Amino acid sequence: MRILIILPNWLGDAIMATPAIELLAKFHPDARFTFLGSYISIEALKHHPQCERAIVDETKKSSNRLYATYKLARSLGEFHLALTFRNQVYSSLLLRFTGTVVCLAKRSWHSIFLLSHTPQINSKQHLALQYSELAIINNDAYKNNAISNLKLYITKEEFKKPTLGINAGATYGSAKRWYPEKFAHVASAFSDTFDILIFGGPNEEEMAGDIEQHLMAQNVSNYTNLAGKTNIQELCAKIGGCSLFITNDSGPMHVAAAYQVPTVAIFGPTKHEETSQWMNEKSKIVRHNMDCSPCMKRECPLQHHECMTTITADEVIDAIKELGF
Repeated sequence: MRILIILPNWLGDAIMATPAIELLAKFHPDARFTFLGSYISIEALKHHPQCERAIVDETKKSSNRLYATYKLARSLGEFHLALTFRNQVYSSLLLRFTGTVVCLAKRSWHSIFLLSHTPQINSKQHLALQYSELAIINNDAYKNNAISNLKLYITKEEFKKPTLGINAGATYGSAKRWYPEKFAHVASAFSDTFDILIFGGPNEEEMAGDIEQHLMAQNVSNYTNLAGKTNIQELCAKIGGCSLFITNDSGPMHVAAAYQVPTVAIFGPTKHEETSQWMNEKSKIVRHNMDCSPCMKRECPLQHHECMTTITADEVIDAIKELGF
């Protein structure tokens, strides 16, 4: 059975789609998946044992995206089942252009006209549940099965010493980011117990460097700055090997959840009920209720960022202690 899955663009969203993919794999053990998505989502999920093809969608770069989408769809051919986790018109068009009869997508103005199955998904629930609800629609056999943990098939790294991972970045925008000096304060408090890894993407090297400078000022030397130095596979492997992870609401936060790494996540402008770690038994959220949150903005529209500035390092340290460290 050939199944086409259009993955979410963001790393965290793609990982939150893995329980839905595991449901499909469970009930179609002979399925051969074709994954289509952003470079980041493909690099994270292409290791699935039932993945036959993994294709980076570059149609957005085309001067004629409609034609590029049609051309890509025709090259993929017809599937027994196709679904998209994106709520985007070109994704609906791509499914339609493949000629696949059974196509699933969340209901939207475009999907209802283009695709065969477009359920109304309750958006006020965790994203992992939203994706899974889409995957099980019109199949009662699925509905009696519990939604699984997040799942990555990248082997985690085994560190010789207990390791604390610090992730101060958040690709979506600055509003989701706690502050480097506060991350450094937390790391310093546990530097006698853990070696420290500083994570960050290519655009977060300056932020990671700030953490490094603060650690040096506190005479902490047992750290490694990995910002901009890991590919997606290495990022997942190293986070998976951590003994403890401190992070903003971000893609790496969901990587940690997939490996059940004890985690303290710092939330500001986003909806923690929908995007917190899914089914991580050792997970704590640190956040403050604000009149203006969740605003879901990339940058603080009121320019005070109090949802993050008011969270103290001591609060995060207390949350770590509640996890048993």
